[in-house]
Amino acid sequence: MMLRIMGVTAAVPLVWLGVLPFYVQSLNFSYHNSGQLETILKDFNSKYPTITHLHSIGKSVEGRDLWVLIVGKYPNKHTVGIPEFKYVANMHGNEAVGREILLQLIEYLLINYQSDANITQLVTNTRIHIMPSMNPDGFEISFLSDCYSSNGRFNKNGFDLNRNFPDAFEENTDPIQPETQAVMDWIQTESFVLSANFHGGAMVASYPYDNSYTTPPDNDVLKYLAELYSKNNNKMYSGGSCSDSIGFSNGITNGAAWYKVRGGMQDYNYIYGQCIEITLEVSCCKYPEASTLQGFWNDNKVSVIEYMKQIHMGIKGQVLDMHGIPIQNAIVDIQGRQRICPYRTNKNGEYYLLLLPGTYTFNVTVLNKSLVQNITIQKSLNLSAMTYNFHFGEKTGNPTPTTSEPCSLHEAGNSSSTIQVCLVTLFLRTLLVLWLHTL
Repeated sequence: MMLRIMGVTAAVPLVWLGVLPFYVQSLNFSYHNSGQLETILKDFNSKYPTITHLHSIGKSVEGRDLWVLIVGKYPNKHTVGIPEFKYVANMHGNEAVGREILLQLIEYLLINYQSDANITQLVTNTRIHIMPSMNPDGFEISFLSDCYSSNGRFNKNGFDLNRNFPDAFEENTDPIQPETQAVMDWIQTESFVLSANFHGGAMVASYPYDNSYTTPPDNDVLKYLAELYSKNNNKMYSGGSCSDSIGFSNGITNGAAWYKVRGGMQDYNYIYGQCIEITLEVSCCKYPEASTLQGFWNDNKVSVIEYMKQIHMGIKGQVLDMHGIPIQNAIVDIQGRQRICPYRTNKNGEYYLLLLPGTYTFNVTVLNKSLVQNITIQKSLNLSAMTYNFHFGEKTGNPTPTTSEPCSLHEAGNSSSTIQVCLVTLFLRTLLVLWLHTL
Protein backbone atom coordinates (compact mmCIF):
# COMPACT_ATOMS: atom_id res chain seq x y z
CA MET A 1 0.00 0.00 0.00
CA MET A 2 1.05 3.66 -0.39
CA LEU A 3 1.40 5.79 2.76
CA ARG A 4 1.81 9.56 2.74
CA ILE A 5 3.69 11.06 5.69
CA MET A 6 4.63 14.77 5.88
CA GLY A 7 4.23 15.15 2.12
CA VAL A 8 6.32 12.11 1.16
CA THR A 9 4.68 9.10 -0.49
CA ALA A 10 6.25 5.70 0.09
CA ALA A 11 5.40 2.04 -0.30
CA VAL A 12 4.91 0.45 3.12
CA PRO A 13 4.15 -3.23 3.70
CA LEU A 14 0.94 -3.72 5.65
CA VAL A 15 2.79 -5.81 8.23
CA TRP A 16 4.71 -2.71 9.40
CA LEU A 17 1.66 -0.53 10.09
CA GLY A 18 1.35 -1.80 13.63
CA VAL A 19 4.82 -0.60 14.60
CA LEU A 20 4.98 2.75 12.83
CA PRO A 21 5.13 5.75 15.20
CA PHE A 22 1.92 7.74 15.40
CA TYR A 23 1.94 10.93 13.37
CA VAL A 24 -0.18 13.97 12.60
CA GLN A 25 -0.74 14.88 8.97
CA SER A 26 1.20 18.06 8.31
CA LEU A 27 -0.94 21.19 8.23
CA ASN A 28 -1.33 22.92 4.93
CA PHE A 29 0.07 26.41 4.76
CA SER A 30 -3.29 28.00 4.18
CA TYR A 31 -5.79 30.04 6.17
CA HIS A 32 -8.31 28.12 8.24
CA ASN A 33 -11.73 29.55 9.02
CA SER A 34 -13.37 29.15 12.42
CA GLY A 35 -14.90 25.77 11.67
CA GLN A 36 -11.67 24.39 10.28
CA LEU A 37 -9.66 25.79 13.20
CA GLU A 38 -11.98 24.06 15.66
CA THR A 39 -11.66 20.76 13.78
CA ILE A 40 -7.86 20.99 13.75
CA LEU A 41 -7.67 21.70 17.48
CA LYS A 42 -10.03 18.86 18.31
CA ASP A 43 -7.97 16.56 16.10
CA PHE A 44 -4.76 17.53 17.92
CA ASN A 45 -6.45 16.92 21.26
CA SER A 46 -7.79 13.55 20.13
CA LYS A 47 -4.45 12.33 18.82
CA TYR A 48 -2.37 13.63 21.75
CA PRO A 49 -4.73 13.32 24.73
CA THR A 50 -2.00 12.83 27.36
CA ILE A 51 -0.21 16.11 26.65
CA THR A 52 -3.07 18.35 25.46
CA HIS A 53 -6.22 19.84 26.91
CA LEU A 54 -8.70 21.74 24.73
CA HIS A 55 -11.23 24.13 26.18
CA SER A 56 -13.16 27.26 25.29
CA ILE A 57 -12.62 30.24 27.59
CA GLY A 58 -15.80 31.95 26.38
CA LYS A 59 -17.80 33.04 23.37
CA SER A 60 -17.50 35.84 20.86
CA VAL A 61 -20.37 38.28 20.28
CA GLU A 62 -21.69 35.98 17.52
CA GLY A 63 -21.32 32.90 19.73
CA ARG A 64 -18.11 31.43 18.36
CA ASP A 65 -15.92 29.61 20.85
CA LEU A 66 -12.65 31.18 21.97
CA TRP A 67 -10.57 28.02 21.84
CA VAL A 68 -7.41 27.45 23.83
CA LEU A 69 -5.25 24.34 23.45
CA ILE A 70 -2.95 23.59 26.37
CA VAL A 71 0.23 21.61 25.74
CA GLY A 72 2.23 20.17 28.63
CA LYS A 73 3.09 17.07 30.59
CA TYR A 74 0.26 17.96 32.99
CA PRO A 75 -2.14 19.82 30.68
CA ASN A 76 -5.35 19.56 32.69
CA LYS A 77 -4.39 21.61 35.73
CA HIS A 78 -1.65 23.73 37.23
CA THR A 79 1.23 21.86 38.86
CA VAL A 80 3.33 23.52 41.55
CA GLY A 81 6.68 24.56 40.11
CA ILE A 82 5.59 24.45 36.45
CA PRO A 83 5.00 27.97 35.09
CA GLU A 84 2.08 28.95 32.87
CA PHE A 85 2.79 30.44 29.43
CA LYS A 86 0.40 31.78 26.80
CA TYR A 87 0.31 32.93 23.18
CA VAL A 88 -2.69 34.83 21.78
CA ALA A 89 -3.26 35.78 18.14
CA ASN A 90 -5.85 37.41 15.92
CA MET A 91 -7.33 39.84 18.48
CA HIS A 92 -7.57 42.11 15.45
CA GLY A 93 -9.54 39.82 13.17
CA ASN A 94 -7.92 41.00 9.96
CA GLU A 95 -4.37 40.42 11.25
CA ALA A 96 -4.27 36.78 10.30
CA VAL A 97 -0.65 35.58 10.10
CA GLY A 98 -0.26 34.97 13.85
CA ARG A 99 -3.32 32.73 13.77
CA GLU A 100 -1.60 30.33 11.37
CA ILE A 101 1.80 30.60 13.08
CA LEU A 102 0.21 29.35 16.30
CA LEU A 103 -1.44 26.39 14.57
CA GLN A 104 1.92 25.46 13.07
CA LEU A 105 3.54 25.87 16.48
CA ILE A 106 1.07 23.48 18.11
CA GLU A 107 1.76 20.84 15.49
CA TYR A 108 5.51 21.36 15.83
CA LEU A 109 5.39 20.86 19.61
CA LEU A 110 3.24 17.76 19.38
CA ILE A 111 5.18 16.05 16.61
CA ASN A 112 8.54 16.69 18.24
CA TYR A 113 7.57 15.78 21.81
CA GLN A 114 9.63 12.73 22.88
CA SER A 115 11.67 12.82 19.67
CA ASP A 116 13.42 16.18 20.08
CA ALA A 117 15.18 16.67 23.43
CA ASN A 118 14.68 20.46 23.55
CA ILE A 119 10.97 20.32 22.75
CA THR A 120 10.44 17.42 25.15
CA GLN A 121 12.08 19.39 27.94
CA LEU A 122 10.08 22.53 27.12
CA VAL A 123 6.75 20.69 27.09
CA THR A 124 7.65 18.77 30.26
CA ASN A 125 8.65 21.88 32.23
CA THR A 126 6.04 24.34 30.95
CA ARG A 127 2.26 24.49 30.69
CA ILE A 128 1.70 26.19 27.32
CA HIS A 129 -1.65 27.82 26.51
CA ILE A 130 -2.26 28.72 22.85
CA MET A 131 -5.22 30.76 21.60
CA PRO A 132 -5.06 31.05 17.80
CA SER A 133 -7.96 33.52 17.57
CA MET A 134 -9.31 36.00 20.11
CA ASN A 135 -11.55 37.64 17.51
CA PRO A 136 -13.07 34.94 15.29
CA ASP A 137 -16.00 37.17 14.29
CA GLY A 138 -13.62 39.76 12.89
CA PHE A 139 -11.61 37.15 11.01
CA GLU A 140 -14.71 35.81 9.28
CA ILE A 141 -15.46 39.19 7.65
CA SER A 142 -11.84 40.02 6.75
CA PHE A 143 -10.55 39.93 3.18
CA LEU A 144 -7.58 38.00 1.91
CA SER A 145 -4.81 40.26 0.50
CA ASP A 146 -6.19 43.24 2.43
CA CYS A 147 -2.99 44.73 3.82
CA TYR A 148 -4.07 48.07 5.20
CA SER A 149 -7.80 48.49 5.85
CA SER A 150 -9.57 48.07 9.18
CA ASN A 151 -12.22 45.72 7.83
CA GLY A 152 -12.47 42.86 10.36
CA ARG A 153 -10.20 44.59 12.88
CA PHE A 154 -13.00 45.14 15.38
CA ASN A 155 -15.34 42.68 17.08
CA LYS A 156 -18.96 42.32 16.01
CA ASN A 157 -19.97 45.22 18.27
CA GLY A 158 -17.44 47.50 16.60
CA PHE A 159 -14.88 47.64 19.43
CA ASP A 160 -11.13 47.34 19.11
CA LEU A 161 -10.28 44.58 21.58
CA ASN A 162 -6.78 45.98 22.04
CA ARG A 163 -8.31 49.22 23.37
CA ASN A 164 -10.90 47.51 25.55
CA PHE A 165 -9.07 46.47 28.75
CA PRO A 166 -9.02 48.39 32.05
CA ASP A 167 -6.19 50.90 31.97
CA ALA A 168 -4.07 51.96 34.96
CA PHE A 169 -3.05 55.28 33.45
CA GLU A 170 -6.24 56.63 31.90
CA GLU A 171 -9.95 56.06 32.39
CA ASN A 172 -11.39 53.65 29.84
CA THR A 173 -15.15 54.09 29.59
CA ASP A 174 -15.74 51.64 26.74
CA PRO A 175 -17.95 48.71 27.78
CA ILE A 176 -15.93 45.53 28.21
CA GLN A 177 -16.69 43.15 25.37
CA PRO A 178 -17.40 39.40 25.71
CA GLU A 179 -14.04 38.49 24.17
CA THR A 180 -12.20 40.87 26.49
CA GLN A 181 -14.05 39.64 29.56
CA ALA A 182 -13.27 36.04 28.65
CA VAL A 183 -9.56 36.83 28.48
CA MET A 184 -9.68 38.77 31.76
CA ASP A 185 -11.38 35.83 33.48
CA TRP A 186 -8.81 33.48 31.93
CA ILE A 187 -5.93 35.57 33.27
CA GLN A 188 -7.52 35.52 36.72
CA THR A 189 -7.96 31.75 36.60
CA GLU A 190 -4.38 30.90 35.64
CA SER A 191 -1.12 32.15 37.17
CA PHE A 192 0.41 33.26 33.87
CA VAL A 193 4.08 34.27 33.98
CA LEU A 194 4.98 35.10 30.38
CA SER A 195 2.91 35.84 27.31
CA ALA A 196 2.93 37.39 23.86
CA ASN A 197 0.21 38.46 21.46
CA PHE A 198 0.50 38.48 17.66
CA HIS A 199 -0.45 41.32 15.35
CA GLY A 200 0.21 42.41 11.78
CA GLY A 201 0.86 45.63 9.91
CA ALA A 202 4.47 46.13 11.03
CA MET A 203 7.62 44.16 11.85
CA VAL A 204 8.62 44.78 15.47
CA ALA A 205 8.53 43.40 19.01
CA SER A 206 6.88 45.99 21.26
CA TYR A 207 7.05 45.99 25.06
CA PRO A 208 5.23 47.84 27.91
CA TYR A 209 4.21 50.35 28.85
CA ASP A 210 1.80 51.08 26.01
CA ASN A 211 0.05 54.04 27.67
CA SER A 212 2.72 55.74 29.75
CA TYR A 213 6.14 57.22 29.08
CA THR A 214 7.17 56.06 32.56
CA THR A 215 9.92 53.44 32.55
CA PRO A 216 8.46 50.12 33.79
CA PRO A 217 10.24 48.45 36.73
CA ASP A 218 11.11 45.39 34.64
CA ASN A 219 12.38 47.44 31.72
CA ASP A 220 15.61 45.42 31.46
CA VAL A 221 13.72 42.14 31.24
CA LEU A 222 11.13 43.53 28.82
CA LYS A 223 13.79 44.86 26.43
CA TYR A 224 15.73 41.60 26.71
CA LEU A 225 12.67 39.53 25.81
CA ALA A 226 11.67 41.74 22.88
CA GLU A 227 15.21 41.71 21.49
CA LEU A 228 15.55 37.95 21.96
CA TYR A 229 12.45 37.41 19.83
CA SER A 230 13.66 39.88 17.24
CA LYS A 231 17.22 38.52 17.06
CA ASN A 232 15.87 35.12 16.09
CA ASN A 233 13.80 36.66 13.28
CA ASN A 234 16.29 38.15 10.84
CA LYS A 235 13.72 40.22 8.97
CA MET A 236 12.46 41.78 12.19
CA TYR A 237 15.90 42.36 13.70
CA SER A 238 17.23 44.10 10.60
CA GLY A 239 14.98 47.01 11.50
CA GLY A 240 13.88 47.46 7.94
CA SER A 241 10.62 49.36 7.76
CA CYS A 242 7.43 48.31 6.07
CA SER A 243 6.55 50.57 3.15
CA ASP A 244 4.20 52.74 5.21
CA SER A 245 5.91 52.76 8.60
CA ILE A 246 9.12 53.73 10.36
CA GLY A 247 12.01 51.37 10.96
CA PHE A 248 12.92 50.09 14.42
CA SER A 249 16.42 49.73 15.85
CA ASN A 250 17.09 46.01 16.40
CA GLY A 251 13.45 45.35 15.59
CA ILE A 252 12.12 46.42 19.00
CA THR A 253 10.29 49.40 20.47
CA ASN A 254 8.70 50.57 23.68
CA GLY A 255 4.97 50.67 23.05
CA ALA A 256 4.30 54.26 24.13
CA ALA A 257 7.43 55.49 22.35
CA TRP A 258 5.89 54.16 19.12
CA TYR A 259 2.37 55.38 19.84
CA LYS A 260 0.23 55.38 22.98
CA VAL A 261 -2.54 52.82 23.40
CA ARG A 262 -5.25 53.12 26.03
CA GLY A 263 -6.76 49.85 27.21
CA GLY A 264 -4.18 47.59 25.62
CA MET A 265 -3.84 43.92 26.51
CA GLN A 266 -0.09 43.87 27.19
CA ASP A 267 -0.30 46.63 29.84
CA TYR A 268 -3.27 44.86 31.42
CA ASN A 269 -1.35 41.59 31.64
CA TYR A 270 1.73 43.25 33.08
CA ILE A 271 0.04 45.56 35.60
CA TYR A 272 -3.03 43.61 36.67
CA GLY A 273 -2.22 40.03 35.68
CA GLN A 274 1.34 39.72 37.06
CA CYS A 275 2.26 38.40 33.61
CA ILE A 276 4.95 39.92 31.43
CA GLU A 277 3.64 40.28 27.89
CA ILE A 278 5.00 41.75 24.68
CA THR A 279 3.30 42.45 21.36
CA LEU A 280 4.66 40.84 18.19
CA GLU A 281 4.01 42.56 14.86
CA VAL A 282 5.04 39.84 12.42
CA SER A 283 3.91 40.94 8.94
CA CYS A 284 3.83 44.19 7.01
CA CYS A 285 0.63 43.10 5.29
CA LYS A 286 -2.15 42.32 7.73
CA TYR A 287 -3.76 39.52 5.69
CA PRO A 288 -1.23 38.44 3.03
CA GLU A 289 -1.61 35.73 0.44
CA ALA A 290 -1.55 32.15 1.74
CA SER A 291 1.53 31.48 -0.38
CA THR A 292 3.53 33.61 2.10
CA LEU A 293 2.57 31.64 5.21
CA GLN A 294 5.35 29.05 5.05
CA GLY A 295 7.86 31.88 4.89
CA PHE A 296 6.34 33.56 7.93
CA TRP A 297 6.49 30.28 9.86
CA ASN A 298 10.13 29.81 8.89
CA ASP A 299 10.90 33.38 9.94
CA ASN A 300 9.25 32.98 13.36
CA LYS A 301 9.78 29.31 14.25
CA VAL A 302 12.99 29.76 16.24
CA SER A 303 11.70 32.95 17.87
CA VAL A 304 8.48 31.43 19.19
CA ILE A 305 10.37 28.52 20.73
CA GLU A 306 13.20 30.57 22.21
CA TYR A 307 10.77 33.11 23.64
CA MET A 308 8.84 30.37 25.45
CA LYS A 309 12.05 29.11 27.03
CA GLN A 310 12.53 32.46 28.77
CA ILE A 311 9.74 31.63 31.19
CA HIS A 312 12.42 29.66 33.02
CA MET A 313 14.73 32.62 33.62
CA GLY A 314 14.97 34.24 37.04
CA ILE A 315 13.56 32.72 40.20
CA LYS A 316 10.53 30.85 41.44
CA GLY A 317 9.37 29.29 44.69
CA GLN A 318 6.80 29.40 47.47
CA VAL A 319 6.08 31.44 50.54
CA LEU A 320 5.42 29.07 53.45
CA ASP A 321 4.52 29.35 57.12
CA MET A 322 6.23 27.57 60.02
CA HIS A 323 4.34 24.36 59.22
CA GLY A 324 5.25 24.44 55.53
CA ILE A 325 1.74 25.52 54.56
CA PRO A 326 1.63 27.79 51.46
CA ILE A 327 0.64 31.40 52.06
CA GLN A 328 -1.63 32.92 49.45
CA ASN A 329 -1.55 36.68 48.70
CA ALA A 330 1.89 37.22 50.23
CA ILE A 331 3.53 40.25 48.59
CA VAL A 332 6.87 39.53 46.91
CA ASP A 333 8.77 42.71 46.08
CA ILE A 334 12.26 43.42 44.81
CA GLN A 335 13.96 46.56 46.03
CA GLY A 336 14.19 49.19 43.33
CA ARG A 337 11.78 47.49 40.93
CA GLN A 338 8.43 47.36 42.70
CA ARG A 339 5.55 47.14 40.26
CA ILE A 340 2.54 49.47 40.26
CA CYS A 341 0.47 46.59 41.57
CA PRO A 342 2.15 44.48 44.26
CA TYR A 343 3.10 40.98 43.12
CA ARG A 344 1.11 38.42 45.16
CA THR A 345 1.53 34.68 45.54
CA ASN A 346 -1.15 32.39 44.14
CA LYS A 347 -3.28 29.88 46.05
CA ASN A 348 -0.27 27.55 46.28
CA GLY A 349 1.89 30.29 47.76
CA GLU A 350 3.89 30.39 44.52
CA TYR A 351 5.75 33.25 42.90
CA TYR A 352 7.50 33.35 39.52
CA LEU A 353 9.71 36.36 38.76
CA LEU A 354 11.56 36.78 35.48
CA LEU A 355 14.94 38.36 36.22
CA LEU A 356 18.30 38.70 34.52
CA PRO A 357 21.33 37.33 36.37
CA GLY A 358 22.37 39.53 39.30
CA THR A 359 21.93 40.13 43.03
CA TYR A 360 18.55 41.39 44.22
CA THR A 361 17.04 42.38 47.56
CA PHE A 362 13.72 40.60 48.10
CA ASN A 363 11.09 41.84 50.54
CA VAL A 364 8.31 39.35 51.26
CA THR A 365 5.39 40.70 53.31
CA VAL A 366 2.60 38.80 55.05
CA LEU A 367 0.22 40.65 57.38
CA ASN A 368 2.76 43.43 58.06
CA LYS A 369 5.52 40.92 58.79
CA SER A 370 8.45 41.06 56.37
CA LEU A 371 11.38 38.94 55.32
CA VAL A 372 14.25 40.78 53.62
CA GLN A 373 16.75 38.61 51.76
CA ASN A 374 19.58 39.26 49.29
CA ILE A 375 19.59 36.59 46.58
CA THR A 376 22.05 36.14 43.70
CA ILE A 377 20.43 34.75 40.58
CA GLN A 378 22.50 32.89 38.01
CA LYS A 379 21.61 32.17 34.41
CA SER A 380 19.07 29.37 34.41
CA LEU A 381 20.07 25.99 33.03
CA ASN A 382 18.07 23.06 31.71
CA LEU A 383 14.86 25.10 31.46
CA SER A 384 14.50 25.42 35.20
CA ALA A 385 14.56 28.71 37.06
CA MET A 386 16.36 29.00 40.37
CA THR A 387 14.09 27.82 43.21
CA TYR A 388 13.97 29.61 46.55
CA ASN A 389 11.27 29.22 49.22
CA PHE A 390 10.62 31.90 51.82
CA HIS A 391 9.75 30.54 55.28
CA PHE A 392 7.96 32.56 57.95
CA GLY A 393 8.77 31.45 61.49
CA GLU A 394 5.18 31.46 62.66
CA LYS A 395 1.75 30.66 61.40
CA THR A 396 0.57 33.73 59.52
CA GLY A 397 -2.57 32.73 57.68
CA ASN A 398 -3.50 33.93 54.21
CA PRO A 399 -3.96 37.71 53.92
CA THR A 400 -6.77 38.96 51.72
CA PRO A 401 -6.25 41.96 49.43
CA THR A 402 -8.24 44.90 50.77
CA THR A 403 -10.21 47.53 48.89
CA SER A 404 -7.39 49.97 49.63
CA GLU A 405 -5.31 48.07 47.07
CA PRO A 406 -7.41 47.91 43.89
CA CYS A 407 -4.41 46.56 41.97
CA SER A 408 -5.35 42.99 42.85
CA LEU A 409 -6.69 41.39 39.70
CA HIS A 410 -10.24 40.71 40.84
CA GLU A 411 -10.63 44.35 41.85
CA ALA A 412 -9.18 45.88 38.68
CA GLY A 413 -11.68 48.15 37.00
CA ASN A 414 -12.02 51.15 34.72
CA SER A 415 -11.05 53.68 37.37
CA SER A 416 -8.56 56.47 36.71
CA SER A 417 -7.89 56.59 40.46
CA THR A 418 -6.42 53.07 40.41
CA ILE A 419 -2.97 54.26 39.46
CA GLN A 420 -2.97 56.93 42.20
CA VAL A 421 -3.91 54.49 44.94
CA CYS A 422 -1.37 51.93 43.70
CA LEU A 423 1.42 54.50 43.65
CA VAL A 424 0.66 55.55 47.22
CA THR A 425 0.77 51.89 48.26
CA LEU A 426 4.06 51.47 46.42
CA PHE A 427 5.55 54.52 48.19
CA LEU A 428 4.52 53.25 51.64
CA ARG A 429 5.97 49.78 50.96
CA THR A 430 9.24 51.36 49.83
CA LEU A 431 9.46 53.35 53.07
CA LEU A 432 8.89 50.13 55.02
CA VAL A 433 11.77 48.40 53.22
CA LEU A 434 14.12 51.34 53.87
CA TRP A 435 13.16 51.39 57.55
CA LEU A 436 13.83 47.65 57.89
CA HIS A 437 17.33 48.15 56.48
CA THR A 438 18.08 50.64 59.27
CA LEU A 439 17.32 48.10 62.02
